[in-house]
Amino acid sequence: MTKFEQLPEIEETLIEFPTNFPIKVMGETHDDFASEITRTIQLHWPDFDTHLIEMRGSSNGKYLSLTCLVYVTSKPQLDDIYRSLTAHPMVKVVL
Repeated sequence: MTKFEQLPEIEETLIEFPTNFPIKVMGETHDDFASEITRTIQLHWPDFDTHLIEMRGSSNGKYLSLTCLVYVTSKPQLDDIYRSLTAHPMVKVVL
């Protein structure tokens, strides 16, 4: 290898896979918000269902926060879930 060739990038993570990982998803209160988030996560983990969601409304009722416990087997899978959620038009924030 010459000094100008680059080593392949290694993605580092402190998360050990597989794991149950909590993802917080926030958006404006809407009747279909939880079902839309469930469907989005199911694209990457078909067994995900609503019993793995904790819901909280904001004090004024305008926003809804969902904490979704997702089972992930790899960093790429977790990244794909985050990308899908952040791209969803009903989602304001994903943590």
